[in-house]
Amino acid sequence: MERLRRYLIAGLAVIVPISLSIFVLVIVFRFIDGILGRFLNVYIKQMLGFYIPGLGFLISVFLILLIGFFATRFIGKKIFLVLEKWFSGLPLIKTIYPTFKQIILFILAKKELGFKKVVLVEYPSRGIWSIGFLTNEQFEQINKVSDKEMVSVFVASSPGPLTGYVIFVPKEEIKLLDISIQDALKIIISGGVFRP
Repeated sequence: MERLRRYLIAGLAVIVPISLSIFVLVIVFRFIDGILGRFLNVYIKQMLGFYIPGLGFLISVFLILLIGFFATRFIGKKIFLVLEKWFSGLPLIKTIYPTFKQIILFILAKKELGFKKVVLVEYPSRGIWSIGFLTNEQFEQINKVSDKEMVSVFVASSPGPLTGYVIFVPKEEIKLLDISIQDALKIIISGGVFRP
């Protein structure tokens, strides 16, 4: 009986993450494909007599690449900045747009989110340790007032690392961890279940 239970748990550990990943990918694919594909396939069905699944997805990816290409060029950058400034000044949009932009930049960041190292800090109280990310070490004013060499540490909340707390800790009180930033994020997202 114990052996069957072990097999069941091992099977679920393999099947559930794979099934959920495929399920999420299918939902995302259908959503993106439905944005443009719904309109384009009406005309294609009239002309050719059949639908082309995935056409909306391919055109959406192409448009994203085209906009990205245009936005990174000199003239495109200037136009994009003017449009962004105008758009982010609209009522209601100015409270929503910056938040979404920060989330997307956070998720797609190339420089490992600006985090320098993974550290362990005693937070929120003595004897309780939290994983944090060293973000900066140059704070002359804070060092002067505290009379210590302080560093800033971002302590992310679980399961979503988009929110958390910025705390200032004396440099000698942080402990460096020999794990990657990606692994530390996985630990936080999994609620401590992931083990690097």
